[in-house]
Amino acid sequence: MAVKKIVFALGATLAFATAANAADLPRRQPVPVYPAEQAPIGKMPIGKSPVGKAPIGKAPGPVAARY
Repeated sequence: MAVKKIVFALGATLAFATAANAADLPRRQPVPVYPAEQAPIGKMPIGKSPVGKAPIGKAPGPVAARY
């Protein structure tokens, strides 16, 4: 009875180790599918967005209540 438990535990450990090892194997990734038309190279509006335009580090103006 004790030998059966040991064999079962060793078999489960071996199966778990085999599955963990197989999960670490590298796999080939599929080739990316590109659109049929060419991407617009050099058409990005650099400097046209409001990102980075805020006065960073300067205190905002006074808040006046409007009644």
